[in-house]
Amino acid sequence: MHEETVEDRFFREVGGTCTELRQAFARHVGMSAHRVQLLVRLRRQGETSHSDLRQALGVDGASITRLVKELEGEGLARRRLDPSDNRYTLAALTPDGERAAADLERSHQAYQERLLDGLSAQDQDAVLRALRHIRTNITEQERT
Repeated sequence: MHEETVEDRFFREVGGTCTELRQAFARHVGMSAHRVQLLVRLRRQGETSHSDLRQALGVDGASITRLVKELEGEGLARRRLDPSDNRYTLAALTPDGERAAADLERSHQAYQERLLDGLSAQDQDAVLRALRHIRTNITEQERT
């Protein structure tokens, strides 16, 4: 059996934290992570095709259709055929959906602030620099 290296521990911790972050807020607000992502994406981007939503959220088309139909049934979203190409369906938030998504974003901001409580601005900046450096190294590694 091999002993875990410092590098192994580092990437296990980063990966585990990212995984937990993706799900923690969704649990906090009592909805799926994909539903949270869909509401926020539609608020930020406006009317968006199901195809673009599928790609952005990394889920299959049937899941996007189901999620948008759920929001539509709750009066939070509307759908229509793309007038320039009726093979595509567009989704957008209704005014109630805009308010719900805005509330969600405010709640998310407060949640993030609580998660960072006790972590100095310098520590946050150091983590950001380290993550940017790793991403640069990934890009460089992929070029070779």
